[in-house]
Amino acid sequence: MPNKNRNRDTIESPPAWLQSYVDSPTKQQQLYKRTLIIIVLSQIFGGAGLAAGITVGALLAQDMLGSEGLTGAPTALFTLGSAIAALLVGRLSERYGRRIGLAAGFLAGGIGAIGVVIAAVTGNVTLLFVSLFIYGAGTATNLQARYAGTDLATPKKRATAISIALVSTTLGAVAGPNLVDDMGRFALSIGVPALAGPFILAAAAFIVAGLVLLVMLRPDPLIVAKAIASMQRLADNNQTNTNRPTNTRGIVVGATIMVLTQIVMVAIMTMTPIHMSHHGHSLSDVGLVIGIHVGAMYLPSLITGILVDKLGRTAMAIAAGVTLLAAGIIAATVPADSMLLLILALALLGLGWNFGLISGTTLIVDATTPTTRARTQGKVDVTIALAGASSGAMAGMVVASSSYAVLSLTGGILALLFIPVLIWYRRK
Repeated sequence: MPNKNRNRDTIESPPAWLQSYVDSPTKQQQLYKRTLIIIVLSQIFGGAGLAAGITVGALLAQDMLGSEGLTGAPTALFTLGSAIAALLVGRLSERYGRRIGLAAGFLAGGIGAIGVVIAAVTGNVTLLFVSLFIYGAGTATNLQARYAGTDLATPKKRATAISIALVSTTLGAVAGPNLVDDMGRFALSIGVPALAGPFILAAAAFIVAGLVLLVMLRPDPLIVAKAIASMQRLADNNQTNTNRPTNTRGIVVGATIMVLTQIVMVAIMTMTPIHMSHHGHSLSDVGLVIGIHVGAMYLPSLITGILVDKLGRTAMAIAAGVTLLAAGIIAATVPADSMLLLILALALLGLGWNFGLISGTTLIVDATTPTTRARTQGKVDVTIALAGASSGAMAGMVVASSSYAVLSLTGGILALLFIPVLIWYRRK
């Protein structure tokens, strides 16, 4: 198969417009900057769509099901849906470019959000679960977009490129939870249950994000990057250089860091709204805490990316583990009526996730080549999403059988598994 792909590269010559980018580093740099601007614009809308499921998904399920044992189901479903979508978006991106893959994912997420609203109006639990599953496509695409900025980035700027895509999600992601009350009132005014209001916002946001990418992401950065890599292979007769192997160890370590990060973050985040509701906090309080949490997931990204590029991937992965451990301990011990300490715990949880995601993602980009990068990224994100789905499903059961404190402390301790993984990586 590798020989077949190499022969195809040698036979096919790129069209004139593509060749102009291959031959011009200046045009490559211009396209790199333009791509980042478009990704930023789409991620602002995508972030708003992402926040709906996080903020009220569990509460909507509890309201419709009348049971707490399945309150983790919404997170599990849209995370499972994001797993399937990550694979499909990765394959579409590899075959047709980032524009088609990312746009399709966001548009599917918008359709899923519309389905959630219809399910809430009709009281149809089956439709709710199916729609949450489809809604997960928007969540997956929101994360997959972070790779688009790296396609034309130099190795020393990869983490920074990832961080720019993530930090742009902050505006929408923070605004979304804080619009819960407003969207709830709007939903009631048109005959829709209040808890479905944020999903109206999600539908519009995901669809706009998809249209921005579909219309504006031209030329496609991944197609240009693959053409550049192909020409470099043809120009170099040294077989060692032309067939640089994939760094499997780097992929395994990067994926492991992101999987552990996702498990800890999703478990604690999913049950925090339920925990707060049990202790008399209002929906606006929940929106504030989750809004700050989501802000901590994305807002520090620009600084994190620079630190990953300057201090190294391993150092920031260790920082992720320590931060997640602190978040788990604080969440487990904080008085339930203390908004300040709840905010601190969830902010640290988001920050630890940020450190882990950017350092792990950069390891994946470092370990792959443009020819196989999109497919590998999709497979890795599938694993991450499945881990998150399992974590979301188990979180409700753990809290129902024990307590929120046990769940939080277990999550924090789980982050310590970063240490043996990174020791193994450093022993290379």
